[in-house]
Amino acid sequence: MTFAARFLAEATQIIAALDVAVIERAALLLAAIRARGGRLFILGVGGSAGNASHAVNDFRKIAGLEAYAPTDNVSELTARTNDDGWASVFVGWLKVSRLNAQDGILVLSVGGGDLARNISPNLVAALQHAREVKATILGIVGRDGGFTATVADAAIIIPTLNADHITPHAEAFQGVIWHLLVSHPALKANRTTWEAVP
Repeated sequence: MTFAARFLAEATQIIAALDVAVIERAALLLAAIRARGGRLFILGVGGSAGNASHAVNDFRKIAGLEAYAPTDNVSELTARTNDDGWASVFVGWLKVSRLNAQDGILVLSVGGGDLARNISPNLVAALQHAREVKATILGIVGRDGGFTATVADAAIIIPTLNADHITPHAEAFQGVIWHLLVSHPALKANRTTWEAVP
């Protein structure tokens, strides 16, 4: 079997192993955030930060849900990193945005944050703050979901089938899942262009 065939076979197995009930729960939680006039803050680091930016567009344009990614403001992100440290960049941003119980956090992450290993401590700090203010917490995460999975109202975990491909599958399936969510009848508010073209 070629590498490409093995990689795609893993992707097929991941799809079959996804917890559909958790995905449905996430769709309803997101719809509830929108219905109560809340905002969605999408947090990611590295490739997941790029995914967060794309997801913000889709949640705003397709689902009509007010959404933001702190990593889209590189000036503030780097100023906070320089002046206050990497671990507090998201929580500082969320405090200025007055994150509250009407709002939601969506974490896109391979590991979900792990303070003991000092991996994505900024996600952990943001989630601790979200819990304090009683915001809804969702995650699309890989491995075992890390800290995100322990505190989320709905944590969609991308199963690990091959330890050599944790990151590429986790980041790829973030895209699959958020596109599923914005296409979900509970959330979709606007038709996408190509589906509207005869």
